Amino acid sequence: MRRQKALPYCLESEKCNKMTVPIVTFHRLLLILVVLLPALVMASENHINHQDGIAMHGYDPVAYFTVEKAVKGQASLSYEWSDAIWLFSSKQNRQAFIDNPEYYAPQFGGFCAYAASYGQFADIDPMAWSIVNDKLYLNYSLRVRKIWKPRAEEFIGDAEQFWPMMKQP
Repeated sequence: MRRQKALPYCLESEKCNKMTVPIVTFHRLLLILVVLLPALVMASENHINHQDGIAMHGYDPVAYFTVEKAVKGQASLSYEWSDAIWLFSSKQNRQAFIDNPEYYAPQFGGFCAYAASYGQFADIDPMAWSIVNDKLYLNYSLRVRKIWKPRAEEFIGDAEQFWPMMKQP
């Protein structure tokens, strides 16, 4: 007598039929989603480097693009975005950031781009910055930027691989 192959996901105590597999599969899928969804949400959260709630040590992120230098922002020209307070040197810069924060905010949450390429978090020196392909990257120090800049594309690629899995310290 030929032995019949059991359908997957059938429970020993119940008779397997065509309806059993979809129902049990749906329940397993639902369980997987319930377990993994919080992890996926955590991985997609924006982690912003800030001290006492102030992003980028109080420097204006838009100024790097407009005047091509680090400019200290003013507390009177602030905007809260992504659980941090961003300071600006002018009303125009503040409005530009409000209109498009993803464009002006530094990559990797304002943590050191070189450290992120190794899956690590490090603070930044606002003077150690670069714009690569219209994106702002910050580094730990001018010395680190000197190491990072010649191979920026490679380090950015590595950091982009690590960033979704990194959790803020």
